[in-house]
Amino acid sequence: MVRSGQKLRAVIRKTNKYIIVQVVEFAPKGDVTLIGVHSSILSKFGWKGDPNNTPAAYLTGLIAGLKAVRMGIKRLIPDIGLHRPVKGCRVFAAIKGLRDAGVEVPASEEVLPPDERIRGEHIRAYAEKLYSENIEKYNGQFSDYLKRGLDPRDLPKHFEEVREAILKFFTGGGGG
Repeated sequence: MVRSGQKLRAVIRKTNKYIIVQVVEFAPKGDVTLIGVHSSILSKFGWKGDPNNTPAAYLTGLIAGLKAVRMGIKRLIPDIGLHRPVKGCRVFAAIKGLRDAGVEVPASEEVLPPDERIRGEHIRAYAEKLYSENIEKYNGQFSDYLKRGLDPRDLPKHFEEVREAILKFFTGGGGG
């Protein structure tokens, strides 16, 4: 990465609970973080889903990308650290969010998750299956969603509402 001459990186990290997307500039005395977005910020936009799932990774990347565009940043090199580059994984969802915000981030289209996965259709389908087969297991598996007031079967619709709120905030003069 250093030899590439590209000084700005999209650093994407997962923890057990969150997704973190940073724009980091290489500096000889130590990297400088220009932008840092933690998926916990999603609640500011009404997010009631899990802060560590694929839709949250995309939305976190989208916010970081919108902030980067505001700063005039056009291109980033992906830095996924020690995460395995598995097709459709959360780090690639974050990259897709950065790209959808207007930042060029090199990655093969085939490794990016499909739009259905970004919206959480896979979570919705699993929730519907559990709901019809075992309501107790459904209530246990999705207890955090339910506590936050979100029926996981409505996740794709909720994702779109939060995505629109983010876009409105950054493109409609809401700040950032």
